[in-house]
Amino acid sequence: MSTHHSTPHGRPKQPSVAQLRAFLAVVEHLHFRDAAAAIGTSQPALSGAVAALEESLGAQLVERTTRKVIITPLGKRVAEHARRALTALHDLTQEVEAARRPFTGPLHLGVIPTVAPYLLPTVLRLVRDRYPDLELHVHEERTASLLDGLVAGRLDLLLLALPAGGSVPTRDIPLFDEDFVLVTPPEHELAGRTDVPRDVLLDLDVLLLEEGHCLRDQALDLCREVGAEAGGGSTRAAGLSTLVQLVAGGLGVTLLPATALAVEAGRTDRLAAVHFADPAPGRRIGLATRPGSARAAEHDRFADSLRAVLAELPVRIVGP
Repeated sequence: MSTHHSTPHGRPKQPSVAQLRAFLAVVEHLHFRDAAAAIGTSQPALSGAVAALEESLGAQLVERTTRKVIITPLGKRVAEHARRALTALHDLTQEVEAARRPFTGPLHLGVIPTVAPYLLPTVLRLVRDRYPDLELHVHEERTASLLDGLVAGRLDLLLLALPAGGSVPTRDIPLFDEDFVLVTPPEHELAGRTDVPRDVLLDLDVLLLEEGHCLRDQALDLCREVGAEAGGGSTRAAGLSTLVQLVAGGLGVTLLPATALAVEAGRTDRLAAVHFADPAPGRRIGLATRPGSARAAEHDRFADSLRAVLAELPVRIVGP
């Protein structure tokens, strides 16, 4: 690629924040139209910003083929630097904002799909009542995407299953533990029982969410623990509501978090809940933030407020 736009000594010029944002969106989506939509710009503007970044650095970062977008090896290294730079810039503005007035301005909260429908009403009510000056933006995504968003500075706080895991360092703030409940058709031999051992899963056809959901991984871990096969056949569901419909239709059984039971079982009379004997399998839900976030004290206070209002749900509150 030509470098005639670089400085006279051939040294790269400083990229702009807009160029870095555009490039990172392309890295994340590997698709120019999707990347443009994600950051709220037009495709020509996005392409122009990425091209300008390549010119200012004097290096090719993206290979554009008719079929797909490929990030060059150097482009991948530049993306890492870009993430760190944007995160640092984000933290700078956050620190100033947090120091001026806590619980004001925008807060981008990422939530996993197996939590969002069941906890959000409580969370939103808390924010409305306690923090009226907080401008809350909710992003429902799977765990890997949430962690990427946290690192890139696109998200400030995550509500998800802990430990957040992945290769991304996070500061985890536990909120509560909840049990998994087995959901069956009403005529099932286990229907309504409250003391079943985990190894009943050995004899059951357990339906699972599709790849990428942490609840799928937790269900698989539980099945492996007792030596059971899970997710037999090709049935996969994108969400818990679909899983529950499949169970109601007699296609098998599934595991639901206790917080989801009232909402999902309320949709149909073709379901029965089965509770495991203690200690029941379950999951821990909490918040995850960037280590060293300027708003750490604020996040801790938010977690305290959340624990107080979430105690009304079928969960066991966990302190910091």
